[in-house]
Amino acid sequence: MVRDTPNPADVDAMEKKVRTFLPDVIGDLKELISVPSVAFPGYPPEPVYRVAELTADLLKRNGLADARLLEIPGGYPAVTGEIPAPPGAPTVLFYAHYDVQPARKEEGWETDPWIPTIKNDRLYGRGAADNKSGIATIAATIRALSGKYPVGIKVIIEGEEETASHLHAYVEAHPELFRCDLFIITDMGKLIPGEPVLSTTLRGEVSCVVTVRTLAHAVHSGVFGGPAPDALIALIRMLATLHDRQGDVAIAGLSSYSWRGAEFPEPLYRRLSGLSESVETIGSGSIGSRLWSKPSVTVIGIDAPAVRDASNILIPQARARVSLRIAPGSDPKHEVRLLADHLRAHVPWHARVEISEVHSSSGFICPTGGLGYETARKVMGAVYRRPVQESGAGGSIPLLNVLRHAVPEAEFVLWGCEDHEQSRIHGANESVSISELERMIVTQALLLQELGDRQ
Repeated sequence: MVRDTPNPADVDAMEKKVRTFLPDVIGDLKELISVPSVAFPGYPPEPVYRVAELTADLLKRNGLADARLLEIPGGYPAVTGEIPAPPGAPTVLFYAHYDVQPARKEEGWETDPWIPTIKNDRLYGRGAADNKSGIATIAATIRALSGKYPVGIKVIIEGEEETASHLHAYVEAHPELFRCDLFIITDMGKLIPGEPVLSTTLRGEVSCVVTVRTLAHAVHSGVFGGPAPDALIALIRMLATLHDRQGDVAIAGLSSYSWRGAEFPEPLYRRLSGLSESVETIGSGSIGSRLWSKPSVTVIGIDAPAVRDASNILIPQARARVSLRIAPGSDPKHEVRLLADHLRAHVPWHARVEISEVHSSSGFICPTGGLGYETARKVMGAVYRRPVQESGAGGSIPLLNVLRHAVPEAEFVLWGCEDHEQSRIHGANESVSISELERMIVTQALLLQELGDRQ
């Protein structure tokens, strides 16, 4: 049984304490945002290494004395450090990532994505929410404890979460370095700022490239069009079979279940997604189920002539990348095989088809009900002064299952400063609520204190 936590006076005291150094937190986050740490292939490596060094320095200045770069074979370094646990106390491992998505002002940014700007209690810039806010709140959480650490603290800040991660293999090879009682994953968030949420599931993602060939070479559409099938038309017909008339995914055998946690109101979903008033939502079941516990399929890229380059030819070859979000707990290798089988079964006119570049990553189901999770829920509710909801997430963090396999006895808490309403992660005008930064620092500091008090 977890007692009601924490004492309201403790919440008030921690809030006052955090406010005294919140301007420093904002300044530190601004410095991180200003360096374009895009770890994608083809982008300069120097900014990525620069942010890794800034992150280590930030953690060290805030109390993680041995913060340092951890070389990850084949990839960018992680940032790590540890404060040993007092006798009998648990150890908590904080996770965030310092790499970010690309950003260009011409993509719709109202401000320069690499010049942090504050407007209306929000800090704008690439990485402000996803996930440099996590770095800032972890450092500030350590600072808020003023050198009195009630639990052991480990930190791992990844440098390749947004791209092909090499940390997964490192965790599998060195599981002892990640031993802890509770993982706190700061790369999540809420529907709306100020509405406390713990994420309990994440969908997985599988994808493949399907290539369709019908002709040895391009030919004149007037001279040969009619009997000879066009590869792009064949591909379009295949892709059109991925959904039924209602918009549900039509791939037979995929895992699916009904969402039973907090609901995502449809009006809020329409507003946040930018769905036009006249456009219907697709699929069946609640919005929560369609987002968090049922599969969804998207064509995320097509290689075909651009309209400006169009000419009167039959296209001999076309290809597309198909991405399938899969239900938490499902087997990604099984689901991607079903996707490939479906595409092959719907090839028209005996066109030649190749399916390649198959990728798969698991979803995640957070173990709930343990001491760490329940304490986190109660502390968050006390800080936000309202009941905590449980929600799913449509995105994926493949590392979570790797950590769970490496440390099977550990609990997980998934939360953070991001919000669906305005953060716009991966998009233009990404931002983070400054009030959320403050609330999450207070929440995390009090959680560590409560966990230490329970021993």
